[in-house]
Order: sequence, then C-alpha cells, then structure tokens
Amino acid sequence: MKKYFLSLFTLLTTSSFSLFAQESSAYLKAGVNLANVSIQNDGTADEANMLVSFQVGIIGDLPVTSFLSIQPGFLFTGKGSKTQSGQPTDANYYRSEVNPFYLEVPVNVVFKAPINKDSKFFAGAGPYIAMGIAGNRKLDYKIAGIAFNRKDKIDFSNDDPTTSGEEGAGFGILKRFDYGLNGTVGFEGKSTSFSVNYGLGLAKLQSGTTNGEDNNNKHRVLSFTIGFKL
Repeated sequence: MKKYFLSLFTLLTTSSFSLFAQESSAYLKAGVNLANVSIQNDGTADEANMLVSFQVGIIGDLPVTSFLSIQPGFLFTGKGSKTQSGQPTDANYYRSEVNPFYLEVPVNVVFKAPINKDSKFFAGAGPYIAMGIAGNRKLDYKIAGIAFNRKDKIDFSNDDPTTSGEEGAGFGILKRFDYGLNGTVGFEGKSTSFSVNYGLGLAKLQSGTTNGEDNNNKHRVLSFTIGFKL
C-alpha cells in the first residue's frame, strides 16, 4: 500500500508539471518548519509545544493567465510537536518530541501582482495530501533525580484512505495519511522566491477509533522557505 501511494504521489506531480510545459517553471525549495499539533476544538495549539523541523522539495509554477498560476509540489517535510513538564534541573522532569516526516503533495492556486519589472508579490491557497514515511520519538525524563531517555522510530498504521477501515491501528501509532489545506504568501524574482506558508491539517493523528480527545490532535505547520528557479 505504501509503494502504491508513493507511485501515485509521483504520478500526480509529474503529470502536473507536464501541463503548460512551454511556459511552466519549477523551483527547488527548502526552509524551516515551526510544527505543532492542535489541542482544542477550535484548532488552536499551545505555542510552548512548537517543534523546529525542515522541508525540502520542488514546486512547479504553471501559468494560467498573466496573474494566475497553479503550483503543484512534491515535498519532504517534517511535522510534529514537543511537550515538557518541569526543568532539567528538577528532581522530576519530562520532555518528549514527536517528529514525523511526510511526503507531501500540495496544489495551490496562486495570484500574482507585479512590483516591478523583475519581481512579483503572490498569495494563494489549496489542498494537500501527505503520507508518513519516517520519524522518531524522543523521550527524556527524571524520576526522583534519576535520569532516563529513549529514542524510538515512529510507527504508522497501514490504513487505506480509500476505505473505512484502518489496518495496523494501535496505541502510540500515527495514522499514515494526512490531508488538509495550506496557504502561501511571498515574493518572487527572476531566479529566487521567498514565501511564508501555513499548513492546516484536517486529519486526526492518532490511529484507531475517534474519540473526543484525540480527534482534536491535527498538524499545524508554519514554514519559511526560499526557492531557486531551475
């Protein structure tokens, strides 16, 4: 199933890049992610739980008109969050980090406004789909002054998003597939681009049945990126 969706992601991206081939362009993109997980019904997250990660990938630019483009992408991106109780100098202390990595395909509709001959301001939004492929959990804690730590690979369920069932569900396992909405604003020049992006996850993270608590836990990612035209 994992290989099937990886092939589907690649097909979607390469097919999109083939459209408007004579006028299209692409950017090699990289940046910093400020990742978090929502904890409330209204989608808000605790800023203290923000985790620094990264992303890298390729973004296409397919002009529809002089001021409108479709921008599909293929990204390797980090998400997750951290939690902490107490300080490392305390007798009892707890800190955990969950940093999953996804292959993500965003497709944005982007509007552009010229600033001068060589630069434009742009803003847009669209959906994304993502598949978890790797990641780690880190845990550091102290009990009565005795320190412990561990690091484990993240387990993903083998759920098929096209069916109602979920294979491999269990405690501590993340759902493999994520989806949501994203927005982007920034500036582009002749050979570079700078953007601020926000990903609003709509899929709950924990595998298994939905309940009133873990259904609130969804990815939130603020990113700052630079792109170089290929």
